Amino acid sequence: GRRQRQSGRGGEDVRKKPRLRARARMRSLGWESRPRARGAPAAARAAWLRDPCAAMARSRRSWAQLLLLLLAGPAACAASPADDGTGPGGRGPRGRARGDSSADETVPRHDSSYGTFAGEFYDLRYLSEEGYPFPTAPPVDPFAKIKVDDCGKTKGCFRYGKPGCNAETCDYFLSYRMIGADVEFELSADTDGWVAVGFSSDKKMGGDDVMACVHDDNGRVRIQHFYNVGQWAKEIQRNPARDEEGVFENNRVTCRFKRPVNVPRDETIVDLHLSWYYLFAWGPAIQGSITRHDIDSPPTSERVVSIYKYEDIFMPSAAYQTFSSPFCLLLIVALTFYLLMGTP
Repeated sequence: GRRQRQSGRGGEDVRKKPRLRARARMRSLGWESRPRARGAPAAARAAWLRDPCAAMARSRRSWAQLLLLLLAGPAACAASPADDGTGPGGRGPRGRARGDSSADETVPRHDSSYGTFAGEFYDLRYLSEEGYPFPTAPPVDPFAKIKVDDCGKTKGCFRYGKPGCNAETCDYFLSYRMIGADVEFELSADTDGWVAVGFSSDKKMGGDDVMACVHDDNGRVRIQHFYNVGQWAKEIQRNPARDEEGVFENNRVTCRFKRPVNVPRDETIVDLHLSWYYLFAWGPAIQGSITRHDIDSPPTSERVVSIYKYEDIFMPSAAYQTFSSPFCLLLIVALTFYLLMGTP
């Protein structure tokens, strides 16, 4: 009876049997999924050894077992029947056999390596369905084209050049419109340097408030503020422009900016709620600095311009002014009549 009390299961002495002590230790840790019978199938014992993670998950002792798993390292779970799509007895998930083609089509195979896991995590976390990193900004036009259909309706326009030209074909184009307490200006000219508009109390250069869009050597278009001192344009550091946009395309400088209607009293900045003559000019630039305008006598508005009145005004360039002048037309009519009637 004494020997029987010192014996374990089946009459074997636990103190003298290392194998039984190891089994008792594993049972105390909750690893109950390992077969305890000596005659258990070898395949079941091998499955337990290959998949200790599954046994630990079934034991429901999370803290102690998770610590052991972390100490053992990720190599303990590198090869698992659940990862390669097979279960005990060589059958696939949910009891399907390996040779079942329908099972392979419906259940994707999975490689449980760390590289595959990292790649799948990156695809899920950082890539959209189309394969592009997200969040991605929606495609936008870097510079919205100037709409000439609104001229005379929702904005005022000045066109200088060939009859029927638009913002992309005129030698010079200007538009203005009210937006709240601001005036939005759009300028465009056939040049690789600068395009500007001046606000003057007369039609002459001197003492004028000038806003210019300048194309520099880096390909940018910057909005600058100038003040005409006689025939010389002096740059002013105080710039009333905001919401600036500019682009240089097809050998044209085009820009858009806003300027407040009312500004604090300043000699170099005029109040746009008053009416002014508009001076139109454009020309080349050297290293981002403006030079003399292209034509000797730049065009100007025939009368003062009010920002509250939207008009669509066309001014023919010099190449078209000759044939459109009344004197030239009268001369052509007189010459035609003389040739038809003949001399007496």
